[in-house]
Amino acid sequence: MRFNRFAILAAAASAVASPLNLKKFTKKASSFKWFGSNESGAEFGTGIFPGVYGTDYIFPDTSTIQTLIDDGMNIFRVTFLMERLVPTEMTGSFDAEYLSNLTYVVNYITDAGVHAIIDPHNFVNTPRLTLIDVNSYGSIIESTSDFQTFWTNVAGQFASNDLVIFDTNNEYYGMDQTLVLDLNQAAIDGIRAAGATTQYIFVEGNSYTGAWTWTEYNDNLVNLTDTEDKIVYEMHQYLDSDGSGTSATCVSSTIGQSRVESATQWLIDNNKVGILGEFAGGVNDVCEEAIEGMLSYMEENSAVWLGGLWWAAGPWWGDYIFSMEPPEWYGLCGNAVDSGALFCVSNST
Repeated sequence: MRFNRFAILAAAASAVASPLNLKKFTKKASSFKWFGSNESGAEFGTGIFPGVYGTDYIFPDTSTIQTLIDDGMNIFRVTFLMERLVPTEMTGSFDAEYLSNLTYVVNYITDAGVHAIIDPHNFVNTPRLTLIDVNSYGSIIESTSDFQTFWTNVAGQFASNDLVIFDTNNEYYGMDQTLVLDLNQAAIDGIRAAGATTQYIFVEGNSYTGAWTWTEYNDNLVNLTDTEDKIVYEMHQYLDSDGSGTSATCVSSTIGQSRVESATQWLIDNNKVGILGEFAGGVNDVCEEAIEGMLSYMEENSAVWLGGLWWAAGPWWGDYIFSMEPPEWYGLCGNAVDSGALFCVSNST
């Protein structure tokens, strides 16, 4: 799939020219530790496990990741499906091709000297669009022992890579809150059992790990423990009316800051650190102001906020409203982009 006519350059850094002006958060001297993008594709497709590379799913294009690295981004969340990595059962063996593709992208990112987040993008309690169960093994993820084994096996593949970050799973929701705590703790314990002792671990919460509902649902996650003291609380925040990230319309120009304020206070009160693992907004003046206001507020509180990642890049997004994938024909329209144009026109098919 290629961009047919327009590529919305919704959040790229300086040379890729964000209409939301996110370049200032990457290129300027920033107090954030990390700023980057999500890299989608390996979690796409239907309920075929492991599926066929290039047909059922795709991995990110390293050349476009390099474009974002060159423009100042220093962290990338690489999404994948558990069912494709371990097709038979959660504690089973890896699919060699899928693991090879994942490892290639992760190593490319870290060889460039920046961080790669390994993210099982499974939503934990959510049937996929194909209406299969979340892990295709017959039920939602409830076994903490199996989940710990899964993470011991995965972390073992990257235990020697200090620039890898492990994200326990994407967007728990509608689950017993004690189970959310226990699954996160099992992941932490499994990762450390694999000998991965230098890496950060990103933990996610219930209710889609939303920053705006964090204190309502996820207060017990303060009890998570890590022998290496490298837990980072990953929250997500969208600015449309229901916070789902399905509309390019933001509620107001101040909604960004207001939706992260309570989570910020929670981090401060509990001496914890967090990261906004997903955020986005439409290409319009209201969203631009809302996002820049949110990021500026987070920078003012960078003692607890380590940064943020735009949702999302990836080669199969097409004209998705929040796509920031640098097009392969980017160099052909650099002048228009540098002038601040919202769109770059291409004859690619």
